[in-house]
Amino acid sequence: MNPNKLYLRTLLVGIPLALSSLVVSAQTTPPGRTLAAQCAQCHGTNGNGPGFDELAGKSAHELYSELQEMKARPVEGIMDRQARGYTDEQLRLISEYLSTQPGNGGD
Repeated sequence: MNPNKLYLRTLLVGIPLALSSLVVSAQTTPPGRTLAAQCAQCHGTNGNGPGFDELAGKSAHELYSELQEMKARPVEGIMDRQARGYTDEQLRLISEYLSTQPGNGGD
């Protein structure tokens, strides 16, 4: 077989396979996970500590309310600045993701 045809055939088969794996991985990443990665710097991987407050396991409503409060109040600390960097929808996604992580939601 002509090497150019073999290359083209391999390419035509390989591209759809590569794209399908991207679609599958995009579908399996929980909403909010990438956004919550920033939280790991102070709250540990997936909000499980060690570090400051443990976020994993808190209710999504509680987390979202706290983030909304931080976003709205005068700047008192780093979390107030962090919360301002996200839209309300992003804060909701972060809250929902962290609430699904195993943990006790303790401080």
